[in-house]
Amino acid sequence: MLYPNTLEQKLGFDKLRERLKELCISSLGQNYVEKIRFSENFGMVEKLVSQTAEMQRILELGENFPSQNYIDATPYLKRASIEGMLLTQPEFSDLKVSLLTIRLCLRFFESQEADAFPILGEYAKTIKVEKAVTDVIDRIIDDRGQIRDSASSELSRIRKRLISEQAGIRKKLDTILKSARSNGWISDDVSLTVRNGRMVIPVAAEHKRKLRGFIHDESATGQTVFIEPTDVFESNNEIRELEYEERREINRILLELTAYIRPFVPDLQKAYGFLGLMDFLRAKARLAGEMGAINPPFENRQFIDWREARHPLLHLSFQKQGKKVIPLNIELQEKQRILIVSGPNAGGKSVALKTVGLIQYMFQCGLLVPMLEGSSMGFFQNIFIDIGDEQSLENDLSTYSSHLTNMRHFLSMANKRTLFLIDEFGTGTEPGLGGAIAEAILENLTKSGAFGMINTHYTNLKVLADKTEGLVNGAMRFDGEHLEPLYQLEIGRPGSSFAFEIASKIGLPKAVVARAKEKLGTQQVNFEKLLKELDIERRVFAEKNIEIGIKERKLTKQVADYTALKEKLDNNEKKIVNEAKQKAKNLLADANQLIENTIREIKENKAEKEKTKTVRTTLENFGKNNLKLAEVTETQPVEEEYEPEGGDITPGSYVRISGQTAIGEVLSIKGKDAEIRIGDLKSNVKLNRLEKVSRKTYRAATGEKGLKTTSKGVDMNERMLNFSFNLDMRGKRGEEALGMVDQFMDNAIMLGYDELRIVHGKGDGILRTLVRNHLRGYKQVAGMYDEHADRGGAGVTIVKLR
Repeated sequence: MLYPNTLEQKLGFDKLRERLKELCISSLGQNYVEKIRFSENFGMVEKLVSQTAEMQRILELGENFPSQNYIDATPYLKRASIEGMLLTQPEFSDLKVSLLTIRLCLRFFESQEADAFPILGEYAKTIKVEKAVTDVIDRIIDDRGQIRDSASSELSRIRKRLISEQAGIRKKLDTILKSARSNGWISDDVSLTVRNGRMVIPVAAEHKRKLRGFIHDESATGQTVFIEPTDVFESNNEIRELEYEERREINRILLELTAYIRPFVPDLQKAYGFLGLMDFLRAKARLAGEMGAINPPFENRQFIDWREARHPLLHLSFQKQGKKVIPLNIELQEKQRILIVSGPNAGGKSVALKTVGLIQYMFQCGLLVPMLEGSSMGFFQNIFIDIGDEQSLENDLSTYSSHLTNMRHFLSMANKRTLFLIDEFGTGTEPGLGGAIAEAILENLTKSGAFGMINTHYTNLKVLADKTEGLVNGAMRFDGEHLEPLYQLEIGRPGSSFAFEIASKIGLPKAVVARAKEKLGTQQVNFEKLLKELDIERRVFAEKNIEIGIKERKLTKQVADYTALKEKLDNNEKKIVNEAKQKAKNLLADANQLIENTIREIKENKAEKEKTKTVRTTLENFGKNNLKLAEVTETQPVEEEYEPEGGDITPGSYVRISGQTAIGEVLSIKGKDAEIRIGDLKSNVKLNRLEKVSRKTYRAATGEKGLKTTSKGVDMNERMLNFSFNLDMRGKRGEEALGMVDQFMDNAIMLGYDELRIVHGKGDGILRTLVRNHLRGYKQVAGMYDEHADRGGAGVTIVKLR
């Protein structure tokens, strides 16, 4: 069931219908477009959409599928089915080319594998176009749509005589024309012509008496007359009689041909229904191509799960302008059936609402839908909408009365298989009363189990959605800084109307806006304020999530590198040990061989002293040369030593920041702050955070005049990885907060940040004043100002660095 009866026009489906008609080749396809209807039958919807998807695949694959001569010959067939009627020559010509198109379509599906296009392939098997029919038509009608000379022997005889007579009469006329030209009756550029089906000679009016014959016509000016000479009068009569005979013979042939195809008319009518369907499906597939539409999985249950869904009409319009539609991600499930969308005016709420209605409607009409792969379509038997103003003078209905009339229908007819869409819920009457009635209606719609989407500005509906199962809040995102809509739907939180901010941007006096806030009351203002602060927190946490994601990816890579390196070292160790064992084995074998040789020589020489001594020396040298250990030099880690130095810290002193390894030189001192240089970086640090060290320690750390020891320095990568431009110090005491600010500024200056964000809260403004006064002591600070009102206002300080 659809409600109201103007649903197509309100959703814009009528424009899609017109576009489909434009994409059809013939009236056959356009007739199918006129018959498009919303289907409440799941199996029918599945079949219609699958047909379109199959045709889309055919066009995408670039297969040789017919794309012309989709001619509607069904009126001819109706006349042919009547006994005694005949079809004309042009009608048979249309019949010939369109039947050829049908046969090409059938031949295409016959050439495909059985499971390539299952639905269209099976339908094509039910269509019959007898080859005898096309053969007999082709035997009579040539490719130019004319009757062939060979259509009958009598027609062939008549046309031969006709050609002979025309040649003879032309010969006579050429002779007469030449004589008239030589006598000056006609000019040199005059040639033979035809009037009333007879060949004549154009003659100047003043010479018409000089040429004997019958005057058939004269020119518009009367200066030329067209004369049929008496010498060719009989020949022209003969030609005219032959033409009559030819016409009678052609009618006889066409009558026989019509009678021949009459028994095949039912099959041919069904074939033209098939041709119209092919034209219609081609149009739907081409429209799907223009919209980037797909055939998502379709389930016989109620839900919406769409990824990057685009409004079809908006997509087509933007495509012509070279722009892109911002897509929507929409999900409605059993526990979150009704989406309450809030946000500022002109933020895209109505477009989102119509996107849902139009996409669901067009899918259940058999069209593919513009969304991303991974989406799924549910099935609804009822679609109810309340969009636009339905006030009526005839029926004495106001805007609000028309809305209530629609709500009465919704409440009485809505069930679990219903999808309802309501724009600007509860408007048109006093806000307090309208909000209360809207809340009561929403409670009843929730109990009905229906699915829906509602646009509203009422706070009580947002609160109801937050605490009621089956309802879920949604918001059209809005750039609070530039006061511009982002046209992105975010489900899970309510949106702010940004009424005061938009009023201020338009230029409404500040006093008026302030007075409006006072009149509204603190509860509503605080609610809107909370929504904006939540949006700011969400953005900050989104940035944190990005940073954490980067850190996790780096950590994963480092773990992978460590594992690979450890595995490589373990393998190298095993290789070295194996090589050492093999060398030891070879060495042991050589030593045993040498010992055996030594013993044999001692025995052979009967232990002569000199010979024995020589043999022993050889054995000892073998051991010294082959078993000598290689020296391994190990570098012992040198622990960093800091030699503290007494005395006051003055310009030129060398200092270390407490709790850090960085060592620098004092450049100047201003009050309780010192400007120090660490490498190429300069920073302001509190004196109580510095320790004075000796010049020796400074040289060792910086490498000046010989590097005695390796300084650890500052791990910039680690600092950059762990640093966040957002410092939250809410709830901190003054001294603790200033220490956090100093460390925060040191890292920011060292890493080269140009803008920082310090969240200190509003409260009484004490911590804010303390922090800002402290920041003014930094030369690197170019300026400070409050964050935008939508992202924290005076509770956040934005710090600009030079």
